[in-house]
Amino acid sequence: MSNPEIYSLNSRKVADATDEWLVKRGVTKLAIAELVHFLQKDYFPDLTPEECIVHVDAVLSKREVQNAVLTGIQLDILAEEGKLMAPLQDMIKYDEGLYGCDEILALSIVNVYGSIGFTNFGYIDKLKPGILVRLNDKSDGQIHTFLDDIVGAIAASAASRIAHRKQAEREGVTQPPLD
Repeated sequence: MSNPEIYSLNSRKVADATDEWLVKRGVTKLAIAELVHFLQKDYFPDLTPEECIVHVDAVLSKREVQNAVLTGIQLDILAEEGKLMAPLQDMIKYDEGLYGCDEILALSIVNVYGSIGFTNFGYIDKLKPGILVRLNDKSDGQIHTFLDDIVGAIAASAASRIAHRKQAEREGVTQPPLD
């Protein structure tokens, strides 16, 4: 009798795959950081894109976020390839307004960063600035039903992280909340 293969997930491989697939789908950390800046510039006028990228990286370092990114991208790709069962195929392909599972997956990301993350997400999801315009454009043949919401959620979470940290700095708290 042989020993069954023991499953062991390599965290570095998951993180690397997340970064790789975002780039393959045309999403850079700078593009996400620009969304973060859009959300926080009125509250923190001295906020720099470099600082925003630091917070995007922190959000992307979370396993829950990586799981959502990889799952959403995979579903988008399967829809592009026509490999989903009906009627799910058309709901994802056409980003059906009443589908909602794409937003639910994105909310699993903002849930890590508190209620301000939810409000930031709702705001950016409604306005769709920056890279979200391209991700919502269906003319190039790519499907980003999940990815547009996931990118918005990453930006909303990074913006929330900034808000929490800036408040902690004002209060002189040495242990910032929400790593």
